Amino acid sequence: QVQLVESGGGLVQAGGSLRLSCAASGRTFSSYTMAWFRQAPGKEREFVAAISWNGGMSEYTDSVKGRFTISRDRSGITVYLQMNSLKPEDTAVYYCAAGPISRANYQSDYLYNYWGQGTQVTVSS
Repeated sequence: QVQLVESGGGLVQAGGSLRLSCAASGRTFSSYTMAWFRQAPGKEREFVAAISWNGGMSEYTDSVKGRFTISRDRSGITVYLQMNSLKPEDTAVYYCAAGPISRANYQSDYLYNYWGQGTQVTVSS
């Protein structure tokens, strides 16, 4: 069974940090682009960051540039999102996604084949 399992969410004060993890199992994800999306209450799901299959390319939405860092381990099946200088507007459910996505389409959520169940991140002011 193919699974993406997120962890690391929680409650943090503004200015704090969290590190999200996404562990993949059930197939070979090492050749897939992996990404993070988020969805805040009452809003549509939005792209946060993505990383290429070999970690050589990454992309971020403008609102998190300089604060968030996406990475993946050597096996390629675990991806991380280091979130620093968190703001209340970062509050959302964060989802991990994977798929054979070209760089031009990193932000297209409908192209990703696999999704995790989500992890809640809450930033208090």
